[in-house]
Formats: sequence, structure tokens, C-alpha cells
Amino acid sequence: MRIAQVAPPFESVPPSGYGGTERVVATLTDELVRRGHDVTLFASGDSHTSARLVRIVDRALWHRQPSYKDLAPFWPIALGCLATHLQDFDLIHNHMDFWAFPLARVAPCPMVTTLHGRLDIPELQPLYRAFSDLPLVSISDAQRAPVAFTNWVATIHHGIELDQFTFNPQPQGYLAFLGRIAPEKGLDIAIRVAQRSGMLLKIAARKPLQFARDPEARKDWRYFNEVIQPLLGESGVEFIGEVGGREKDAFLGGAAALLFPITWPEPFGLVMVEALACGTPVLALRQGSVPEVIRQGVTGFIGNTEDELVEAVGRMGELDRTACRAEAEQRFSPGAMAERYEQVYSRLLSSRSAGANHRTPTAVAGA
Repeated sequence: MRIAQVAPPFESVPPSGYGGTERVVATLTDELVRRGHDVTLFASGDSHTSARLVRIVDRALWHRQPSYKDLAPFWPIALGCLATHLQDFDLIHNHMDFWAFPLARVAPCPMVTTLHGRLDIPELQPLYRAFSDLPLVSISDAQRAPVAFTNWVATIHHGIELDQFTFNPQPQGYLAFLGRIAPEKGLDIAIRVAQRSGMLLKIAARKPLQFARDPEARKDWRYFNEVIQPLLGESGVEFIGEVGGREKDAFLGGAAALLFPITWPEPFGLVMVEALACGTPVLALRQGSVPEVIRQGVTGFIGNTEDELVEAVGRMGELDRTACRAEAEQRFSPGAMAERYEQVYSRLLSSRSAGANHRTPTAVAGA
């Protein structure tokens, strides 16, 4: 198949540090190439891929110095770039959220969209109703709930490059937090859980982005300055900063457990799978996709409160790190993810060749 993979231009593919969507796009793209498909990746010019690369922008926008104050103009730039190539593919796989929906109306081939973000925002309701015929893939069943009425054709959990993560059967005595610093990620909870448990917490996190016009960025900076910054100076808390590659592998593999105390409906949470690949169990709050990714009492513990997470720290010895790695290999490999996407692609192409429109009335098995 001639497949286009369309990534947002804000982070390189794969990302050098934090960036879940871009890492998944990189893994899927390379696996599809390995499986013999003709793949073109639309992404920033500093991306690295085994596919053909079409550069939306020269450099990932989040890495530009000085930073842009407003990134909104780059959405039409990205869509315009894709529009000039619509005739070149059998299928387009969109990872740019709803921004590419209008192009799906005029594309001569099917376009499927994987949604990577939260959908429980009231303003999204009319948008998804207006485009309710377009085929969508969710990254967890939990993600679907706010817009259950739309055309979901599959739920496909993310896969990761397992050879980039080293199984470590003998971790060091610290707890890990990895992610971005934002209220919904619960870093303050992680710090309190570690302190109450008497364990060192190592924090590998990305600080908020420098976009003064973005209300989310302003909210994240208030959280960092008013809540997190005072806690970083306390004993038992070590702030490392953003990590990637071998640093991330060593960081996750050396941890006794990953703390994942999210307070929002996390659509997936790639770091949970990355931890499991290192043999590191996950201690998480019951939100979003967590119960779909973590098996209670096998690959981690899921709690409903901060107190229950503290209790779970004391039970880490009950978990088998070998089982955590096995779970990652069986459920979250690149091959497992790509095979599910191939099923979606084939169904959409079959529907199109039979004269159907973009809507696929029957979901892929297991959706």
C-alpha cells in the first residue's frame, strides 16, 4: 500500500525528548516500512525515518529559538503541504487531530484519523457531530466515551520499539516520575506519595512550553511556579529534567516503580508501556486508559486515592518484573500495533473499491 503518515509539525519524529504522539508515529511508520509498504511521512524536517520524508517545516516548532508566540498559522501550512500530495496515496493516516477533517472530504483516497488527545471538551461535540462519518481510531476504549456517537472503526493501543528498552531485574531504590509538568499529570501527588513512603523520587519531566498566549501554557507555569517549584527543594526529591534515548531507558529501568498519579482522563499514557518494557511496574490512579494498560496485581497497582498509592508502594515486592516485560512484548510491540492498523487500512480500501463512502459501518474485530 502507498500510505501517508501525517504528523503534527511541533515535535520531530521521533522526538528527542518528550513527545508521545510523535514517538508512536515514528514506530508505526518504521514498522510499516519493514512490512513492505510504501510509506511517506509528513513531519518536521529534523525528523528521522526509514520512510520517504516530506518536510512540513524545516525544524520542529517547539525547538525553535526564539520560540514563536503563536503556532496557529502552522496548521494551514501543514494542511496545504498535504493537500498538494493527495493524489499520491492509496490511504492517508492522519495524526493531526481534527485539523485535517476538511481534507478528508475532498481526498481521492480514504483518510483515517487516530485521535491522540482528550475528547471530553464541550466545544468538540459539534465538531465531531459535523464529521461523524469520518473513520476514527481511538488509542483506548476510555478515550471514546465523550464522543461515542462518531464513527469509531477500532481501538488500537500504542506500540513501542522494545529494543530501545532494557529489561532490568535489579532496580535501584527510587521511584520515578516521567512526563510533562502540568496539574493533570499529578507531579505534586507523586512527590507526596514518595515522601510519605520514605523513598527517593527522581523526576524526569519537561517544563511548560514558552507560549504566553496559550492559556494552557500559562496554567502549567502557574502550577510549576506555585506548587512544584517549592517542593523541588525538599529532601528526597531529585529533579533531572527531560530525558530521552539511553538516559530514559536507564532512568525507567533503574526505578523500583513508576508513579503515574494522573488526575485527568489520560487517553493512553505511553510512559506506562515504556516502564513495563524495562520490567518496571506502574503505580497509578484509576483514570482514563490506566485500567486498560495496567493489570492489577500483575504489572502494577491501581489506586483510587493518594493513600492507596502510598499503600501500593509497600506492596511493590509482590510484583514480578519479568511479567511486566512479557506484557510489553505481547501487547505493545510495533508488530501488534501495525497489524491492527493494516486491518483498518484494508477494510477502508475494500469499502472504497466497493463504492462505499468514507463511513465504515462495521468496526474492526476487537474494536
